[in-house]
Amino acid sequence: MRNPLPKVSKRPQHKEIIARLPTEWTPWPHDKSSCNAAVREPHDAPNNKHWKKKVYWPKKPVVFISDPHADATAFEASLIGAGLVERKSKKDGLCKYTLTKVGKKTEIVIGGDCLDKGPSNLDLLRSVKHLYRLKANVTLLAGNHDLRLLMGLLAIARKKDVGNQHLFVRMGKKVVPLFREVFDQYLDGKKWDKKIPDEDACRQKLFPGDEWFKEFPFHAAGFLTAEGIDREVRKMESKSHSFEQHCRDAGLSLRQVYAASLVCQKLFLHKKGEFNWFFRKMELVAKRGSFLFLHAGLDDIMGEVLLKNGTKYANKAFHKNLQRRDLFGFYYSSIANTFRTKYRDADLPLTERGVTAIHKAGIKVVVQGHVNRNEGQRITIKKGLVHIEGDVTLDEHSRQQEGLQGYGIGATLIDKKKGVVGISCDYPTAKVLRPNELHNIYA
Repeated sequence: MRNPLPKVSKRPQHKEIIARLPTEWTPWPHDKSSCNAAVREPHDAPNNKHWKKKVYWPKKPVVFISDPHADATAFEASLIGAGLVERKSKKDGLCKYTLTKVGKKTEIVIGGDCLDKGPSNLDLLRSVKHLYRLKANVTLLAGNHDLRLLMGLLAIARKKDVGNQHLFVRMGKKVVPLFREVFDQYLDGKKWDKKIPDEDACRQKLFPGDEWFKEFPFHAAGFLTAEGIDREVRKMESKSHSFEQHCRDAGLSLRQVYAASLVCQKLFLHKKGEFNWFFRKMELVAKRGSFLFLHAGLDDIMGEVLLKNGTKYANKAFHKNLQRRDLFGFYYSSIANTFRTKYRDADLPLTERGVTAIHKAGIKVVVQGHVNRNEGQRITIKKGLVHIEGDVTLDEHSRQQEGLQGYGIGATLIDKKKGVVGISCDYPTAKVLRPNELHNIYA
């Protein structure tokens, strides 16, 4: 039987990465009592009628790497571990890799959440940009943390209204490392404060007003579920009280945060900005064969969109909505639900009607990030729809909080010859689901 594990260069600088990755593979674990207990309820069992039609695999191999969360070292180690790139010398640092033969023939799908948490937001973006520079076949998907930054930057650039004035602080503490990096790299040592207002004025620009908490539930009625409205208000009460302290803990005043946010507007939103490409290249979904790649999940409305109009329409609608002035209407829409949902009561619902539409659209499996796992990838069923969870906790900051060592390494290979192969430094073997076994996952 052909070995499904990727071939990784044995150059000296790759030895540390190889040493942390599994060297053997086993069939994908099917322990339903433990692996799926958290998300699979009796009514979530798949409807076998959806599996009568043939499952089509991607025409070329796809490697899914999701949720790098500003850890450039983990991201590049995952590329190396998947056999896609290699570094040429010991002296080469970040962004100094080249594509391997396998890397040139493989589509690299980055599953969203490139930003936040840290430790290296800007280096991570530069590393992704280097893939484009090498003419790699890259598909960059929208993540909730990525779009939260965009919404926050647009909110303070526009006139305040009930729908947008909370979106900057809503980013929360996880965005603070980005502002720290931007301030250090672009403002420190320069006369940045001449045109920046005082602390109180900056606070008013960045934070929602007191009236927002009374007005938002009425503004959101009809757009969000009752649970969703309550969750938003409670979340903002917490973040409004803690955001300024998180900035202070990072050594930033509100004046410095506001100054850094103006630099971010230039970097991300202006045509000549260093990271202008980031949101421009982003896609909402990518369908390859019967597999749909996205950051979080689906709902009934998006299921109908995919059935009637397809993924090209969904991606075009995503970009059209990024340009709209109504930030609230976008961020709480079905489109944004695709990179935000965790199938909670507060999220837009996915019912049997939506699942049926999704299958009629030729989609059998959703490949997602967003829900991090500490023991490698997981295949599970949510709302009756098969999901491959590919967020394997790559960033060092999250790993420290969850008791994991160092930076993470992991990637999910989906290939018509090898099947689904999950590689993670936190699981002793590679998990392999052969192509002919896909129908039998939950038989």
